[in-house]
Amino acid sequence: MAKVKIDKTNAMRALDQLKLEYEALSYPCTGDEVLGGIEVAELIGESASVVFKTLVTHSDNKDFVVAVIPSDEHLSLKKLAKISGHKKIEMIPVAKIEALTGYIRGGCSPIKMKKIFPTFISDKAKYLPYIIISAGKRGAQIKIAPENLQKAIHYQFADISDVEEVEV
Repeated sequence: MAKVKIDKTNAMRALDQLKLEYEALSYPCTGDEVLGGIEVAELIGESASVVFKTLVTHSDNKDFVVAVIPSDEHLSLKKLAKISGHKKIEMIPVAKIEALTGYIRGGCSPIKMKKIFPTFISDKAKYLPYIIISAGKRGAQIKIAPENLQKAIHYQFADISDVEEVEV
């Protein structure tokens, strides 16, 4: 499949400024089309277990917490609440994503959000040579080693996801 030209995003510029190694990846995407992480993985020829999704939550006392998990898993709100020191965590409404992070749904990167939020990345990432995250817009991804991502954003590895049970 032919790669689409990728314009630099704020996330990529932040990595360039820090002189961190990464690879920009692209996939075809039209207009307001929002693809799930598993679909993105198929389009870029990678396993869904290395393509991570960025999810933004808020706590019972209105603190915001970011979770980055494999696209083939589900966020455990209970685990995220516990590790982040909150009683309860919920997903933020989709309509608030852009105002809060500067990114749109389907293009939310953990790098260079409007504000710095506590960020937790699935502990499965620490065993991978690279993970793939959104570059900050639909159709663009960043392939990066977890240790390089750690230099760009402060995060903590944590057990925050659950594997989806598939009925046979």
